[in-house]
Amino acid sequence: MGIDGTLAIRKGFPFGEFIQQCWFIAKVTAVPVVLISIPFGVIIALHVGSFAQQLGAESSIGAAMVLAIVRESAPVATALLIAGAGGSAMTADLGSRRIRNELDAMEVMGVDPIHRLVLPRLAAASLVALLLNGLVSVAGIAGGWVMAVPVQQGTSGAYFASFTELAHLPDLWSAMIKATLFGFLAASISCWYGYSVVGGPKSVGDAVNRAVVLTFIILFFTNFIGTALYFNLVPPKF
Repeated sequence: MGIDGTLAIRKGFPFGEFIQQCWFIAKVTAVPVVLISIPFGVIIALHVGSFAQQLGAESSIGAAMVLAIVRESAPVATALLIAGAGGSAMTADLGSRRIRNELDAMEVMGVDPIHRLVLPRLAAASLVALLLNGLVSVAGIAGGWVMAVPVQQGTSGAYFASFTELAHLPDLWSAMIKATLFGFLAASISCWYGYSVVGGPKSVGDAVNRAVVLTFIILFFTNFIGTALYFNLVPPKF
C-alpha cells in the first residue's frame, strides 16, 4: 500500500470521512486515556514524593511531575490507547471491507480506497493524538497534585510554582511532535494490516492482533530513539 502525497491536492481531501474518524477515535479513547493517566500521575507523584522527601526537596515534586508526565508519559499513553482502541477498529474495518470485496469494488468504480479511506484515518489519528496529549498531561498532573498536596501534605503553590524549574518550552514541543508522530504510526500500521488482509474472517482477527502488537513495539522503540535524540540535541535547563 503506497500513499501518494498529491492525492489530497488532486482529488480533494475527504473531510466527511476525516470528521467521522476524528469523532470515533476521540469517543473510544478520551475516557479510557483519562482514567489511565490520573492513577498513573498518582503513582509517579507517590514515588517522586517519597524520593524527594528523603532528599529534602519536596518543593520540586511539581517539576519532576511535568518532566515525567508531559515529556514522556502523555505521548506514549495517548498512542497506546489510539493503537489499542482506534487502530484495532481501523484494521477490522478495512479488513472486513477487503474480504467483502468492497475495496475492489471501489477501485472498479474509479474511487481510490487509499485516498477515500486510509488518508482521512491517518490525518484523524494524528490530530486526535495531538489533542489527547494535552488532555492526558492535564489529567496526569491533576492526579499528581492529589498525591502531592492532600496526601503528602504539600502545598499547591509549591507544586505549581516548581513547574518551570526543570521544564522548558522544548519539552512541550517534543511531547506534541511525538504524540502526532505516534498517532500517525499507529494509524499507518493498522491501516496497512487491514488493507492487506487475505482470506476470511479469521484473517481479519489475526491482522488486528498483529497490528496492535507491532504498533506497541514500534512505538516504544520510536520513543526511545526520540528521547535519545532529544537529550543529545536539546540542552537541559539548569
